[in-house]
Amino acid sequence: MQLDFVTVDVFAERRFGGNPLAVLPDGRGLTTAQMQAIAAKFNLAETTFVLPPLDAAHTAQVRIFTPRAELPFAGHPNVGTAFVLASRGACHGRVIGDPLIFEEKAGLVRLDLLRDAGAVAGARLTAPQPLTRGDDIAPDKVAAACSLDAADVETAQHTPCIASCGLPLAFAELKTRAALAKARPRTDAFIAHLPVERATGILIYVRDDSGGFNVQARMFAPLYGVPEDPATGSANVTLVGLLASLRPERDLSLKLRIAQGVDMGRPSVLEAAAEKKGGKIERLSIGGRCVNVMRGNIEL
Repeated sequence: MQLDFVTVDVFAERRFGGNPLAVLPDGRGLTTAQMQAIAAKFNLAETTFVLPPLDAAHTAQVRIFTPRAELPFAGHPNVGTAFVLASRGACHGRVIGDPLIFEEKAGLVRLDLLRDAGAVAGARLTAPQPLTRGDDIAPDKVAAACSLDAADVETAQHTPCIASCGLPLAFAELKTRAALAKARPRTDAFIAHLPVERATGILIYVRDDSGGFNVQARMFAPLYGVPEDPATGSANVTLVGLLASLRPERDLSLKLRIAQGVDMGRPSVLEAAAEKKGGKIERLSIGGRCVNVMRGNIEL
């Protein structure tokens, strides 16, 4: 049995930037255990497997795996998978339309294609679930998980907390860019304070309007086999919703240009947006460009 695969860099302006993703455009016949083993073999932040949709009105069913576990939803795997399928032009014998609708464990995910001179250049996803904010986390516990001091954590706008629009993550603002740069994940502190049943990982960020960006971010998920993620769409689409929810305006269109992966040598650019009407977050989206890297096949 041979399986074709493609790897792409997602949220990337150039090859070898952004977040690498492996896509298997035809995952039919694979068991869950085989999918997990293949994802562990690639050892990328995520690997996706494309299956025929359960509902013919949708584009495909997509399953997402880290090296250690399956995820109900994630950002860069959706953007990269949409880019791969649209570039191929067909999926399981059906022509790819725009938008694409993926069936995932978190719900339906809509992807609108981004084009450059008519060619597919990337995609923008709409979050599959509304923003929810969970429990708060003590600043010292966040600091311990990131090898920082509690004094590095900014609490003026919000206390560190759990939030989700399809994948629960912890969020914490830091006071300085220097603190962001020196952060390192501590697995023991994640086990103690942020176990997998509580959050997939933690996004730490600073507000930074220099260099054409609004936010600089990093994301750690060591318990899922991802010590650091170069670009995390699921986290940043939730972040823009969280920040919009904290603003006093009842009607607001908030757009953020976010840099991630800079400190690990894989610079990524994510364009996040939130629409707020009558005090309620109504739509969250995130998008970016993709670059093809490799293609080949796996023998089973």
